[in-house]
Amino acid sequence: MPLGSKRLAGITALVASLLLGSCGTGGEEVCDSPLVANLPLSSFRSSSQLTSSHGPVFAKVNRREGAGGWSPLVSDRYQWLEVDLGRRTRITAVATQGRYGSSDWLTAYLLMFSDTGHNWRQHRQEDSLGAFPGNSNADTVVQYKLKQPVIARYLRLIPLDWNPTGRIGLRLEIYGCRYTSDVANFDGSSSLVYRRSVRPIWKTMEFVSLKFKTLKNSGTLLHAEGNRDHSLTLVLEKGRLLLYHQQGVSSSSDGQLLVSVGSLLDDQHWHHVKLERLSRHLNLTVDKNTHQVHIPAELSHWDIHQLSLGAVQSHGLQKPILSNRNFHGCMENLLYNDLNLIHLAKRNNHQASVVGNVTFSCAEQVSVAVTFTDSQSFLQLPGLTSWSSGVVSVALQFRTWNKAGLLLTFDLLQQEGTVWLYLSEGRLRLQINKAGRAQLELSAGWSKQDFAELHLQRGSGLNDGQWHYVELNSRQDHLSITVDTDEGATAHTSIPLLLTTDSQLFFGGCPVQESSQECKNPFQVFQGCMRLLTVDNQPVDLIKVQQRLLGNYSHLQIDMCGIIDRCSPSHCEHGGRCTQSWSTFHCNCSNSGYRGATCHSSRYEKSCEAYKHKGNTSGHYHIDVDGSGPIKPQLIYCNMTEDMAWMVIQHNNTELTRVYSSPERNQHSAHFDYASEEEQLAAIISQSEHCEQELSYHCRKSRILNTPEGAPFTWWVGGPDPGEIQTYWGGALPGSRQCACGLQDNCLDSNHYCNCDADYDQWADDSGLLTHKGSLPVRSLVLGDVQRAGSEAAYRVGPLRCHGDKNFWNAAFFDKETSYLHFPTFHGELNADIAFLFKTKSSSGVFLENLGIKDFIRIELSSASEVVFSFDVGNGPLEVRVETSFQLNDNRWHSIRAERNVKEASLRVDEIPAATQEAPADGHSHLQLNSQLFIGGTASRQKGFLGCIRSLQLNGVTLDLEERAKITPGVRPGCPGHCSSYGSLCQNQGRCVERVNGFSCNCDQSAYTGAFCHKEVSASFKSSTSVAYNFKEPYEPNRNSSILPFSIYSDMTLRGENISLSFRTSQCPALLLYVNSFYREYLALLINKHDELELRYKLHSSRDVEVMGSRVTNLADGRLHTVIIRRLADTVSVQIDQNTREDFSLTSDVEFNGIKSLILGRVQDSAELDAELASLASLGFTGCLSGVFFNAISPLKAALLHPDSPVIVSGPLAQSSCGSSSPANPYATEITHSSSDQPGSVDPGQPLVNAIRSDSALIGGVIAVVVFVTVSALAIMARFICSRKETYRNQEVKAAQPEDGHEPPFSSQADSLSARSENQKEYFI
Repeated sequence: MPLGSKRLAGITALVASLLLGSCGTGGEEVCDSPLVANLPLSSFRSSSQLTSSHGPVFAKVNRREGAGGWSPLVSDRYQWLEVDLGRRTRITAVATQGRYGSSDWLTAYLLMFSDTGHNWRQHRQEDSLGAFPGNSNADTVVQYKLKQPVIARYLRLIPLDWNPTGRIGLRLEIYGCRYTSDVANFDGSSSLVYRRSVRPIWKTMEFVSLKFKTLKNSGTLLHAEGNRDHSLTLVLEKGRLLLYHQQGVSSSSDGQLLVSVGSLLDDQHWHHVKLERLSRHLNLTVDKNTHQVHIPAELSHWDIHQLSLGAVQSHGLQKPILSNRNFHGCMENLLYNDLNLIHLAKRNNHQASVVGNVTFSCAEQVSVAVTFTDSQSFLQLPGLTSWSSGVVSVALQFRTWNKAGLLLTFDLLQQEGTVWLYLSEGRLRLQINKAGRAQLELSAGWSKQDFAELHLQRGSGLNDGQWHYVELNSRQDHLSITVDTDEGATAHTSIPLLLTTDSQLFFGGCPVQESSQECKNPFQVFQGCMRLLTVDNQPVDLIKVQQRLLGNYSHLQIDMCGIIDRCSPSHCEHGGRCTQSWSTFHCNCSNSGYRGATCHSSRYEKSCEAYKHKGNTSGHYHIDVDGSGPIKPQLIYCNMTEDMAWMVIQHNNTELTRVYSSPERNQHSAHFDYASEEEQLAAIISQSEHCEQELSYHCRKSRILNTPEGAPFTWWVGGPDPGEIQTYWGGALPGSRQCACGLQDNCLDSNHYCNCDADYDQWADDSGLLTHKGSLPVRSLVLGDVQRAGSEAAYRVGPLRCHGDKNFWNAAFFDKETSYLHFPTFHGELNADIAFLFKTKSSSGVFLENLGIKDFIRIELSSASEVVFSFDVGNGPLEVRVETSFQLNDNRWHSIRAERNVKEASLRVDEIPAATQEAPADGHSHLQLNSQLFIGGTASRQKGFLGCIRSLQLNGVTLDLEERAKITPGVRPGCPGHCSSYGSLCQNQGRCVERVNGFSCNCDQSAYTGAFCHKEVSASFKSSTSVAYNFKEPYEPNRNSSILPFSIYSDMTLRGENISLSFRTSQCPALLLYVNSFYREYLALLINKHDELELRYKLHSSRDVEVMGSRVTNLADGRLHTVIIRRLADTVSVQIDQNTREDFSLTSDVEFNGIKSLILGRVQDSAELDAELASLASLGFTGCLSGVFFNAISPLKAALLHPDSPVIVSGPLAQSSCGSSSPANPYATEITHSSSDQPGSVDPGQPLVNAIRSDSALIGGVIAVVVFVTVSALAIMARFICSRKETYRNQEVKAAQPEDGHEPPFSSQADSLSARSENQKEYFI
């Protein structure tokens, strides 16, 4: 070759290589070559053709031969055009064009693919969308690129819609490239075995991948054996793939099921399987669905020694998972890491051997199925001449999800009767009617209560999606139906079926024509698939039926089974159980903690803070910290106080635990297991404003840190799992290596930073709260100085306690219509839930908007009483509207929750029932957005929102509105003013107090206490009990005085009273309340000897007492009664319970002067009373008083909860819950009201110190501690009784001190730190 020619050839080759290289991505082959243009004429087939010039051979893009394209004889949806590509090919795109020079083109079509020209499979763009868009004219070529390439030899296009002014017209092109593979065929008794010849080098990742196709629903796909006699087996069982783990060569068990994946895999279509072993888990992928499986620890370093494909070829004695059921079908591209095992077997490699008859081509069994798609589907077959002999036999296989449907019906012309073979509740039934009356009814299925008892081994009904065989046989004296060739599922009768050649068989349903007298269906139509139809043992040629050469049909898909498993993969989230019918699925969300069509939305609130703002009181609640996210709900104790809502998370040991010296061990360690899981703990700590945990250490010759420079003796581990070692102690700062006393510079020994480090031979204490969230929770504790003689210690790690929900109060205020916040694109393709609160004075505005190319999602206030949730996922805009009966622009907080999933869209405003819209059954399902998410406005800056948006959560994730608002003009972080919305939660004269984040109820002016002033303050009185509230002497109050707000000065003159109280007693007569003055005036409320309520006023010392008696009787009946008294000047009203109010008038005076004291119970000084009242006052009161309120005074509350109030208590007084109980709480599973309102409070029947001793010592310790607690309680009670008696005011009561200085001083106050309940329930008796 001349030199110039060589150079030219080299340049050409270089250019060609560059061009070819530039066409691919990452070295991959370009796969977009046109495939139709050069195909032979024999490659084209069609259902029909209008003329020979309109044949399928002319259906090539941009060609004008013949009539310029294909057109069928009749334009309907039963037409099709088929192309044979000659071999299996990778197809990447399809293009359509109308018929040249005509008005004939398609506007929508379906695509079918096949390897054999039978058993077609419909291609779907998404989970449910099967239709492809066509053309808008006859000339333009419209190409559709498949999102995933399809491997097939045959393509069939089925027209759905066409130009309404023309007919079906089509020219077609297919794009793709050559597909090569190694295929092996297994006949059910053969297998392929791969054995590694050398010891493998352990890898962090191994995989096995393959494709398979089969008509059998059961069989062993692969069996992998490795070291330590472990094996993994992947089997096909009822069309699903099951992965088992077995251990031990002599194991006789069926193995441990690790995961079940896929469904309907016995459809004779190729399915891709990949099994990956990573270090700690397995990934099993079937087609597009991947399941992750956490494997046993012994498999983490397991590797494969032998692989068996198609059957279990085990060198051990393990029992096969599927005994005697090998794989029957084809496999291709069987890869083990980088090895092609089929290729090795074809080359007779010594590592890959074949057992039995394995061939290297796929011999496929042809099975023509028919799909009954809807209510108009039926198949009609004519009668046979052989029926004149009186012998009839009909058999078929079917599969369906529906519980009911007609399989077969025909008339008995000679007997004037009808036969129906149908499904009902998943069971097969045969019914014969004659002259309109049922003569016979047989049942067969999974039931023991039918006409014929059945004993099948397993199954959940004939609507389980599996293929079931049904056979109907009739002779002159015998009729039988058989299900699945199981003798136990056979029913018999002696009634014969006499058919003639004029009889017609109808499968699935009846024609819709009203004039059809030969077919009646009183049951539901059948929706599902049938195959292998035989009549008198002769197979029915369904291809002839499709060609209209045999029988008749309507709305059928012939030569394919279009069943879809809508529960695999399941759209039901959070453990919801999926069930399905032919056209839809249903999620059972019971016991999951979630609700909605797909169990997406949580039933529970995200924090105790949210529960409190729904008006809930202290108790156990389910908390779902991430809403619709993956973290499970958890049961948590919520301690609702006046100021905060505490979440209390318990662990396995919150008691004070004592440790004794032990020379045998150097350390004592304790591990704390929390009731919440790790993800739950981390989320709670993260979203809370404040968390704390008590860490107490009591010591005698037991050091903590020793010296700041040396290694600590004692430490704890805390923080996110697994935690880090911490060397600071409660009350100190992280990293300080100090205790609280070191921070406060008041340790016992100034040379150390902890009291215990002084190493004294007496009890010391280092206790405090850990508040650094990064170090919480405390996971373990190590005590290192407990081995010396005389060393003792006691520790307590309290429950984790958190308050404040940063997400719940995260808010932004929009003060301009043009202002908005923007965030990254919202990703909620299949499930999207949006929840937030808002308040506004405006009547309209957009809360949220996110746009895509065509899709969008938007929530807006369309009017003062309507909210609209609108979106488009490609099926056209859809709106869900909620109209309220009240105004939403009232500047109060209102809640909105919108959800959209594959089944429906819903919108809920406040507590109004949700409005819903169903999603189309066959349409787009993925929401595809690509722009920024706008909050409070739109991209066009129109229809902006004016007001506040708070706690905005998208799929359980809270958007940080406040941080974004800090840098956005026209938007301010936060939103004050909550009492207008939540103030009504404050009950019983409680006053709502605004806070930056939320509100609180001030109960100072209420007789009640608690988070909402809802908790009764009740006490049990004995006859000797006296509670005297003394009013102040007249004086000029100091401006800086901390006098309680319920004090009344004695120089005040009252012209009216507001009195309320509840009581429960069996005493009659009894004095309930007595108020006296410095001027011998008084007011008395009592139950007289007639069991009636009396109100006595003496408002003038020189005049008689005025007695006002109620007509309500039987007040000393032991039940709770409530009394409300109102006096204004001379008008007095009395109401008891729900009885009619009674009105009275005073005649003596209207002024109550110089009030001295208010007394409940026994009146100690009755000298100023008349004889009758003095006698009654000396009896005292026995029973219960609750919610006592006198004007602004709550004397019982002051006596029990406020020790600095001017109250004198004499005799026994015990706080009680004898008043009315709180209303039922729909969220709380248990309401707990303990003395400290803490779930961690020590039970009275349990020891305060959990000593680490033997069982006998523990029992002795329990008894001793209980006795000690009892004595201590009596001593404390005696102390306060004496301190409250006026006659013993000057006496000093000294607390008993233990004589032995080595006794721990903390035993009676083990929970002193935790007893600081935020409810401040302190008892003074």
